[in-house]
Amino acid sequence: MSEMRDEWQQRTELLLGEEKMERLRKAHVLVVGVGGVGAYAAEMLCRAGVGKMTIVDADTVQPSNMNRQLPALRSALGRFKVDVLAERFRDINPELELHVMPVYLKDEAIPELLDSAAFDFIVDAIDTVAPKCFLIYHALKRRMKIVSSMGAGAKKDITQIRFADLWDTYHCGLSKAVRKRLQKMGMKRKLPVVFSTEQADPEAVVLVEGEANKKSTVGTISYMPAVFGCYLAEYVIGKL
Repeated sequence: MSEMRDEWQQRTELLLGEEKMERLRKAHVLVVGVGGVGAYAAEMLCRAGVGKMTIVDADTVQPSNMNRQLPALRSALGRFKVDVLAERFRDINPELELHVMPVYLKDEAIPELLDSAAFDFIVDAIDTVAPKCFLIYHALKRRMKIVSSMGAGAKKDITQIRFADLWDTYHCGLSKAVRKRLQKMGMKRKLPVVFSTEQADPEAVVLVEGEANKKSTVGTISYMPAVFGCYLAEYVIGKL
């Protein structure tokens, strides 16, 4: 198994070096939200050689996911996204220590999760404001390393995707909502995020009824969440 590992990771090691690769193999990364953005971030970390990962998401694969989400296959409809991805990641790297949590993180469960393991990094790819802010708040309070995804919806120009501190973002409705909520919670520490400077298309936002935790749905092109996810993975690998 070690020979196969050396073979499939050799090109990554040529770029990152032996020391960085060893840090990756020893790292435990928590990825919360494995829909459009988070699934791609998690897979890029898996393929880069991360040794341990915990993935959290309560959603199941739905037909509306097919245009942009990595676990969205017709054969996977109705299954938990984390279960679909777990099969995929273990097929990529059987040595990956993977913890799968098909749960919706309510506020009170977040501190318990963060204290459950020695996470080296957190990837926040939650698309609902309340749990997203609670995760960020409790991670920053614990001085844990975290990178967060802002809104990829209603946008289509990948050349405008950027890294920034949350408090320096603009043209991003999710960033604005997160800033407002965190300020009310008394938290204004720096937070690295991925966002887009592109103005959102207002005609791509539609109000919905009957969907849990969502008041609107946003038009999304296939490649934007994937690029956001790659940005998140690159940030984590660079900072480990």
